[in-house]
Amino acid sequence: MQPSKNIKDLIAIMAALRTPGTGCPWDLEQSFETIAPYTIEEAYEVVDAIERGDISDLRDELGDLLLQVVFHARLAEEQGSFQFDDVVHAITTKLIRRHPHVFGHLKELKPDAVKALWAEIKSQEKAEKLAEKRAAGIGADPAASSILADIPHNLPALIRAEKLQSKASKVGFDWHSAHLVLDKIREETNEIEEALAKNDAKNIEEEIGDLLFVVANLARHLSVNPEDALRKENLKFIRRFNYIEENIKALDNDIKSASLEEMERFWNEARQADKLKI
Repeated sequence: MQPSKNIKDLIAIMAALRTPGTGCPWDLEQSFETIAPYTIEEAYEVVDAIERGDISDLRDELGDLLLQVVFHARLAEEQGSFQFDDVVHAITTKLIRRHPHVFGHLKELKPDAVKALWAEIKSQEKAEKLAEKRAAGIGADPAASSILADIPHNLPALIRAEKLQSKASKVGFDWHSAHLVLDKIREETNEIEEALAKNDAKNIEEEIGDLLFVVANLARHLSVNPEDALRKENLKFIRRFNYIEENIKALDNDIKSASLEEMERFWNEARQADKLKI
């Protein structure tokens, strides 16, 4: 087997890895459930390469993500459910159906009209899929018909919170302005203080959850992606903390023995440096 640019060769390699007796012992042990965390991890590594502007890494990470798709398709093929070709057929069908303004009779639509049309087609697809499942005796749960039902459970909590709120807002369940959301944030911080005063661990956790959920809603109202905002804040924290470590090391000191006052001084220097870059 040689490296190749042909997707069929990648599928063949995956099949070889999963062949009992001659394949890879680790690959043979895997299932949808055990591979799922790697799928999520690879998607995040794609995003990381994009944010770092590393095109070489992006190429490699996209390959790793593609492998996850091929792996899941192989697992499905082995149990007789579907093949990789069926995955391709499903997505091409969906793209053609959702773009009648490109592949059909609807031409020259403006962006707002395209967005509305996309939502309408997705709603039709959801209704059809639900009807198919009910006909097959699947999905009898009343929650399956909820407008929130198609939001994946395994999304990162912050992303899922934003998507849940966005869906609910489409039927009018929403605050009318960001200022009202800010009022709610103040209310939630007060409730955290009350929970702290009672030293109620369960209530503290619940109130912090409420606060995070409302902050995600504020981000949505201000057209800010909360996951992106927090990821950038994480990177900023790392950069500033690295500055603290480097400067304490330059003084021949150990970060573990440094005083809080020392660390705060270098932290403020890092903050000031960030402001000068803006």
